[in-house]
This record gives sequence, C-alpha cells and structure tokens, in this order.
Amino acid sequence: MDPILFKHVSSPDIGELPVYADSGGYSAFRQAVTEMQPAEVTQVISDSGLSGRGGAGFPTGRKWSFIPKGMLPTYLVINADESEPGAFKDRELMERNPHQLLEGVAIAAYAIGCRTAFIYIRGEFLYIGEILEAAVGEARKAGFLGDKVFGSDFDIDIVVHRGAGAYICGEESALLDSLEGYRGFPRLRPPFPAVKGLYGQPTVINNVETIANVPHIVKNGADWFKEYGTDKSSGTKICSISGPVNRPGNYEMNMGTPFRVLLEERAGGLSDGKKLKAYIPGGASAPMLPNRPEFLDIALSYEAYREAGSAFGSASFIIIPDDVCILRVQQRLSEFFAHESCGKCIPCREGTPWLAKTVQRIENGQGREEDLPLLLDICDNILGRSFCALGDFATSNIVATVKYFYDEYEEHIRSRGCPFHPRPAQAVA
Repeated sequence: MDPILFKHVSSPDIGELPVYADSGGYSAFRQAVTEMQPAEVTQVISDSGLSGRGGAGFPTGRKWSFIPKGMLPTYLVINADESEPGAFKDRELMERNPHQLLEGVAIAAYAIGCRTAFIYIRGEFLYIGEILEAAVGEARKAGFLGDKVFGSDFDIDIVVHRGAGAYICGEESALLDSLEGYRGFPRLRPPFPAVKGLYGQPTVINNVETIANVPHIVKNGADWFKEYGTDKSSGTKICSISGPVNRPGNYEMNMGTPFRVLLEERAGGLSDGKKLKAYIPGGASAPMLPNRPEFLDIALSYEAYREAGSAFGSASFIIIPDDVCILRVQQRLSEFFAHESCGKCIPCREGTPWLAKTVQRIENGQGREEDLPLLLDICDNILGRSFCALGDFATSNIVATVKYFYDEYEEHIRSRGCPFHPRPAQAVA
C-alpha cells in the first residue's frame, strides 16, 4: 500500500514547506476554507469513519459535532503529550512532516470555529518543539496561517506549548489544567471539554495522528478513506513495535491486517533466534496477550482487541521474548504507574504503590501464597474507583499476567526466587 501519513519515508524532505506545498500541501485547507462550510468539513470526517488514534478510538466527526454553535472563543487542543511506554509514533509524525499536522490543525479549527489552536507537546520533546515552532513561523509567513487565510474571513493561529513531563497530562482534562498554568490534575466530568474546556470554553482535544489524517480525507473524500481498513475501523494505523525484533520502528498498516504480518513481515520477527512469549498491543496500559495462534492472527483494529480482552489503544506493541521474566516486566509497569500517579484520589495514590511493592516482593523471592489473591483484591478496589483512567490502567496487566502466567507467579513463590533473574529486583522508590 502507498503510505498516507508516512510520505516522508519515500520523500525525506517533505518536512520542508516548499517540498510539502509542491506535493499538494495546504491544498486541502484551501479547499475547506474556500469551497466548504464548516459543517460540511465535519460531515466528511464523520462519513469517513475516522476515529481517535490516541487510544480511545472515539469517532472524530462526532466529537467535533459536540461543540456548541456560535459560541466564541472555541479552542482546539492537540494532545502531543506522547508519554505512554512503548509509544513513539506521534514523535515521528511531528519530526518528519510537521506541516501535515499543521494543515490538519487548521482544517479542524475551521470546522469547529476555532481561532486559536494549541499543540501540547511532551516536555522532553525539546527539539520537536523547535521543529513545530519553526514550521508555524514558515506557514504564517507563507500566508497559510494568520488573518483572512486564502482571502476568506477565517483567522487561525497555532501555539506550541511544552508540558512539564508528567504522564498524567496525557489525560485530556489534566492536559487542560497544565495548559492553563496549573498542576495537571484530572477534572470532574461532566462537564466535558466540548462544553467547558480550556479557559472554561468549548474545546476539542485530538491526537496528533488523528489530525494528521484530516487533510487527506478532505482532499480525497470519505469513501476513499473507507477503502482502507474494516467496516468498523476505517483507514490506516501507525503501529509502533519495540523489543527484540529485527526491525523495530513505526509502520503504517491497513486496519484489519493480522498482527502476525506486522510482527513477522514488517518488523522481521524476533531477533537472535528468540521466541515470542507475550506482547502488549496498546502501550503499557493495554492488557498483555500470550503467544497463542488466536492472538497472533488477530486483526489490527479496536473491535478485535476489545473482543480479545485487551485494547488496541495507541497501537504501541511491546514484544516480550521467552527468556524474559513476566514478573520483572510487570514490576516495571507497576513502578511506572505508581510513580506517575498524580495522588489526587486515594485508590490510585495508595493502590498503585501497593501493587508495585507486592509484585516486587514476589519477584525478589519473598512472595507468599496469599499474594496472588491480594493482587487481584487490590485491583478490584482500584478498578472503576479512581478519578481518571490511570488507576484502571495500573490494574490491567496485573489481571492479565495473573490470568495467563499464573504458573510463573507460583514458581517464583514456590522456589523463593526468580528463575530468570537471580539477582534481586530494584526496590520501589
């Protein structure tokens, strides 16, 4: 297939404005502003079936339609706070083809009646922030951004804002708090951002990959986009794959393609003769799946992974070989969520370090028989009781690893140590 979002693979200089413009860049924005009404743009996106690419998979056009009509100011915020372990697709999109993102932002802003859009990037992405700021300056100088673009009455400006590196700010309401200058804490919902978002005004929050699709859909039409993918999951999806594979990286895949194709054909299979033990399909927050035929042949789509008891999420695939201890992996995951808990709610603040310390105790050879039901009991008391989804994310792989690798937990407890890593695991801070 010809790439849609990854044209930089065949055209490395497309990140430069002259090259991007010569290849048809900003023509979709011109078409939207000069030939279409905002509601028509939203309808095309709705008809295309484009869903959010950040993890939730919510229909993009439907999200735009929630914005009340005629209320100003309205804001568009791009969530570029890519902090999920295993995820690195948005970084490549911003680094290699920033104008594709900016054009998508401009079109989305036109559709919802926004005059100022924000790109909220992860604090550690210093050089990407510089790339985006330079691209915004180029686009403004060329007349693609600013006042009365293409001779219309539409004004648009884009502001690049760096976060401070907190994982919780990937949660949309915490992101808004951070953008307003406060500490990033999740907000009580309702009201949802479409009603009361940034500065108390109607706000749409979209992921980088989601918005990067918008110019291509406006230019080529909804039916063209639906030619890719499945009936329920249209288009392509950028899949990040990491771990001991021969060709780790980002790959643009048709929705509905079997995972086996991504692993064996695109990523070249596992390296150094290793064998697959398990994999995490949607970043650290998605439940792990073991090496079974039904999970290797599963379609790359939101519905398929949901039916399998996991989550497609951001399509950030973490490959785990057979010589790696599942409990060591789980300890790293649990430590991450314990460290990144914002501390606002008791179930997450108290439960996530409890999970991490219990897994560490088992991994260190100090586990007890009652630790396995204890882990599940802690998960039950976090799940659905935390203020945002981070608490649920912290439980997902505990439940999955106990379900699929119960024997490995038992072996650690029975043998009073880790059969894979004899040295004690690092204590939780």
